[in-house]
Amino acid sequence: MPEQIGYLGLGSNVGEPRANLAAAVAALPSRGVRVLASSSTYETEPVGELLDQPDFLNACLRVATEHDPEALLDACKDVERALGRPAADSAAYVRHGPRSIDVDLLLLGELEYASERLRLPHREVASRRFVLVPLLELEPALTTPDGRRLTDALAALPAGEQDVRRAGDPLPLA
Repeated sequence: MPEQIGYLGLGSNVGEPRANLAAAVAALPSRGVRVLASSSTYETEPVGELLDQPDFLNACLRVATEHDPEALLDACKDVERALGRPAADSAAYVRHGPRSIDVDLLLLGELEYASERLRLPHREVASRRFVLVPLLELEPALTTPDGRRLTDALAALPAGEQDVRRAGDPLPLA
């Protein structure tokens, strides 16, 4: 597959979140994922099924890779396991629970893709403020493969639904 530009979302709320995010950035190149840019880091409230947990530190990355979607997902999951996150089929895994690292594949080029494990664009890319704010910092004109402008998606979110606070500078690139 020719090299494509993609976007990853990172999150952590266990241990030292900024160090966890930086470790994920450092681990990606050895798995065939070149990190081109990082957004600033943002502190956000938990969303999903388990809200009683520490706030998250989030960031987005612009990456380049020759991986197809499934291989890129495998690289992301491998980084998660290497940094201490239990696999989804493990008894220790808690969906939407506290985690040392989360590496989500958000977009890959202009691909629309669906399998049992993966959907591109990511199902929540246009509906979560904690994804849209750092993603649009990286690429203000970003659109989904069907042409939907992500700035419009962010503007359409209900005001005050989730607080996203800039917490720090972009992550160091490996």
